[in-house]
Amino acid sequence: MAQHTEVDAPAGVLYGLIADALRWPVFLPPTVHVEQLEFDGESERLRMWVTANGEIKSWTTRRVLDPVAHRVDFRQEVLPWPTTSMGGSWTVEPRGPERSLVVLSNDFSVDGNARADVDWVKRATSANTRAALDNLRRLAERWRRLDDLVLSFEDTAFVDAPVEPVYDFLHRFGDRSDAVPGATGIDIAEHGPGVQLMTVELAGADGTARTTESVRIGFPHAGRIVYKDIRDTEQPALLAAHAGEWSVEPDLRGTGVTVVARHHAVLDEDGVRERYGDGADAVRLAREALRSRLARESSLALRLAREHAEGALARGV
Repeated sequence: MAQHTEVDAPAGVLYGLIADALRWPVFLPPTVHVEQLEFDGESERLRMWVTANGEIKSWTTRRVLDPVAHRVDFRQEVLPWPTTSMGGSWTVEPRGPERSLVVLSNDFSVDGNARADVDWVKRATSANTRAALDNLRRLAERWRRLDDLVLSFEDTAFVDAPVEPVYDFLHRFGDRSDAVPGATGIDIAEHGPGVQLMTVELAGADGTARTTESVRIGFPHAGRIVYKDIRDTEQPALLAAHAGEWSVEPDLRGTGVTVVARHHAVLDEDGVRERYGDGADAVRLAREALRSRLARESSLALRLAREHAEGALARGV
């Protein structure tokens, strides 16, 4: 299976987006999270979590990167049933100084070759390939201003308590309906070991309703929860993509923990234009507003986590 798209951007820009798999959660819609397990400068092993036909799947893959040929070959090593093998390549062919052809090819085999299983894998692979190529094209064609549309930042708070109660609060976010500003309801459903789907109903200041859905992946032994927003009904949309992480880290002073809230986002250029106009300051204003909103949400969650953990410690729980 192979799909392609032509892009008005240099081949080097496209290769850079493809090679930077750790930023795929905000670059490519199907990717929820990526952990780099090994990297020697030419090849890498990745653990990936991806949406496929509405389900969350995880696998380990090895990639070989060739920046000269603008090519990335991949072969999955640990796969979810019923897939027994899968691999392929990304190739970028220059078609001019600022035009390129991107091809994503895949091959796979399925245990027993049952028609329903083959169709399921084929449907997921085709849909995810098309979504990845379409968004890659949108990002790459904004390459001159992409740095202004992408932002990352973090907020921290000290909590005078052990890791466990802080992580427990963040893991069971839905127990507090006030954990998200403006939320009228929070629901967390388990979708396999360590994987959650969090749905938040929000009431806007103008009376409009808004729904967000996020996939959350927990790493309790590392004190980490990573997440990605997969649905947001806000209109006009200010975010094209948003992913983040809660990290509970032992404090260097030897008592308590430092809780870090990390955010990675890509602005929706059409939403920015609709909300802030076409002026030279539109993107700057949108970045400031987005950072303020996300920081406000993080600060509330960090305060509640501190109250929960320090309160539990005081009660001897």
